[in-house]
Amino acid sequence: MNLAVVLVSPKTPGNIGSAARAMLNMGAQDLRLVAPRCDHLDSQAVAMAVHAADLLRGARIYPTLREALADRDLSVGTSARIRADLPAPQHPAQARSLVRAAAAPALVFGPEETGLINSDLEQCQVTVRVPTGDYASLNLAQAVLLVCYEFLQGVEEQPERTRKTATREEMESMYGHLHEAMQLIGYTDAVRARHTLRLWRALLDRALMSSAESRLFRGLLRQVQWKVEDAATRGTTAPRRADPSAPQVGGPAADDLAQADLEQVEADQQPTGQQ
Repeated sequence: MNLAVVLVSPKTPGNIGSAARAMLNMGAQDLRLVAPRCDHLDSQAVAMAVHAADLLRGARIYPTLREALADRDLSVGTSARIRADLPAPQHPAQARSLVRAAAAPALVFGPEETGLINSDLEQCQVTVRVPTGDYASLNLAQAVLLVCYEFLQGVEEQPERTRKTATREEMESMYGHLHEAMQLIGYTDAVRARHTLRLWRALLDRALMSSAESRLFRGLLRQVQWKVEDAATRGTTAPRRADPSAPQVGGPAADDLAQADLEQVEADQQPTGQQ
């Protein structure tokens, strides 16, 4: 499985090295660090990595979580806390089939002191929590080991993959577009926008859109934006009168790309072998 382990703002070299060792134990190879607060190649990190030193040296550094997840089609956050505006964390085993069905999943861990913050978890379609006793504080490497075990070594027949979901960059771009359209039509305001968009994220992330579906949805948003701007220019919301002799005017949804995306979505919905 092409599983990436993403550590957000890790604080100590030893924890990074230990996490790399845990990854190697479970068969994960892709380590990504977001704005680390230490040198991940410090001697302490290399010592704690033991035989995973090459994996550690191959780690990629990113300034933001969004960039670290850009090529992933499923991101799984980790949290020990219930967040009021976010779905409750699941047991890792509950997300196993979803992760194994993904082409490029990512597993995201937060800083040692605080864990992932809400804005990080918003970028994850699923959140998991490792069940523990009353004392629920796990070392970073322990958490990486346990969750990687569930996804990579846990016993379960792997489902046949039938479709490829959109990357996180495609989804984040779509959410940025949705935010613009919401403000344009007065669906939300600056005060409520973050909470409103969070609810829409939860709804649309559950759909596990394909790339074509995300483009299809953005085509609808472009048409909404064009319609509002066209109405403002003409001073009326009444539809334009049809004139067969006039050049076609129909906004961005009238182009061939929108039709191509629609046809791709329809093809993706056909059972395997019947497309």
